[in-house]
Amino acid sequence: MWLVAMFDLPTETKKDRKAYALFRKSLIKDGFAMMQYSVYIRHCASRENADVHTQRTQASLPPEGEVRLICITDKQYERMDVFLGRKRKPTPAAPVQLELF
Repeated sequence: MWLVAMFDLPTETKKDRKAYALFRKSLIKDGFAMMQYSVYIRHCASRENADVHTQRTQASLPPEGEVRLICITDKQYERMDVFLGRKRKPTPAAPVQLELF
């Protein structure tokens, strides 16, 4: 499944911009990748794993702004329509899961 983080954070003051940068860096450190501006996505092996990353994201929330998380299945992610204009890169493919015996 996929965990999608969408956020709208203020950047008006130096303090706001620092909080924005710290939150963004915490997402990246936790394995999220930028899908679009202010939309980050992370693949999770299970719902329990997604819950762990949800808690980590909640622990790093900035004091101002709005953050939303949504969990979607691999099947829902595959059905996403992506419309590309000029100079846009395609959406990266889903990672291949390892099987352990």
